[in-house]
Amino acid sequence: MAGVAFACLLVFMQLGFHDALFDSATSTARAIRGDIIMFSRQSETTSRTSGLPRARLMQALADPDVARVTPVYLGQVIWKNPETAVRRSIMVLGADPDSGVFALEGASAAAERLRQRDTLLFDAQSRPEYGPIGERLARGATTVEVANRTTEVVGLFRLGASFAADGNLLTSDVNFHRLVRDRIPDMVDVGAVFLKAGADVSAVKARLQRLLPDDVRVMTHDEFIANERAYWANSAAIGFIFLFGVGMGLIVGFVIVYQILFTDVANHLSEYATLKAMGYTDGYFLKVVFSEALMLAVLGFMPGFALSWWLFGVSADATFLPMLLRPDMAAFVFALIFTMCAASGAVAVRKLRDANPADMF
Repeated sequence: MAGVAFACLLVFMQLGFHDALFDSATSTARAIRGDIIMFSRQSETTSRTSGLPRARLMQALADPDVARVTPVYLGQVIWKNPETAVRRSIMVLGADPDSGVFALEGASAAAERLRQRDTLLFDAQSRPEYGPIGERLARGATTVEVANRTTEVVGLFRLGASFAADGNLLTSDVNFHRLVRDRIPDMVDVGAVFLKAGADVSAVKARLQRLLPDDVRVMTHDEFIANERAYWANSAAIGFIFLFGVGMGLIVGFVIVYQILFTDVANHLSEYATLKAMGYTDGYFLKVVFSEALMLAVLGFMPGFALSWWLFGVSADATFLPMLLRPDMAAFVFALIFTMCAASGAVAVRKLRDANPADMF
């Protein structure tokens, strides 16, 4: 049971970090509203973008079903902790406050204040290394130094840390360029396209692909999120590392269960030999060993699941990543553990299939 529970724990934790990677990595893409998203072909992900000419958004307005377009700016700046004066990189998101392009808690309510000069919102789910901004804000407006510029935090929003950014800021497009001074305003990172009511998204996408040059990718919102996920799954090494960890956990569990079942078969070889001499088939022995494998899977899964549930909470508190143990994940892990135990049993029972009862005695 302990061996199976350990293998179960390994698989749960690797899958948990794997899912947290994708959930956090796609959080920015999911936060950007838009029926259609325009993205530079040179951009890999929202954390590694290449400029898209703003003129491409103006060209999209030529389609009769396009209601409006909104440029979104993404970049990294240096944040100075107001308590410790330690400097740390932080992600900043910028857009017209009146556009409603960000589907983020707290963003819409602060639109009026973000139109003021040198104001921003701080992500309440950022790592604590940026300082107790929420506590300071509760005591009144707080000023901080961002990109060597004094700015005012006027509210909080919730996005969350990710593998690409430990914290986030939200501000207007004008204030964004005051902070990221090396960026050209005519080059945007993401173009959010909003369609008129009743418009066919697929048809408009096809028309925009024909209309716009090859330097821009035109995607639906779901395709935009899938593009982010595909980058971390296929292009970034960390996605492979977590999947490799899942495989290693299963291999460790397979070896442990095989040793348990093989030892059990060897210790009861005389009993199995008697049954085989009486006419019991290999299929019967396979059912016996499979029954043991199922009991090991069930009895090992329960403590493994309970321990994983606790460690998910510990990991979420330590990393500020969305570590969620979902029912579908639990069912998938149990299926993996049972398959692992069944495969171990099938290998362990080979000794009986190949043996002669007379030799056993």
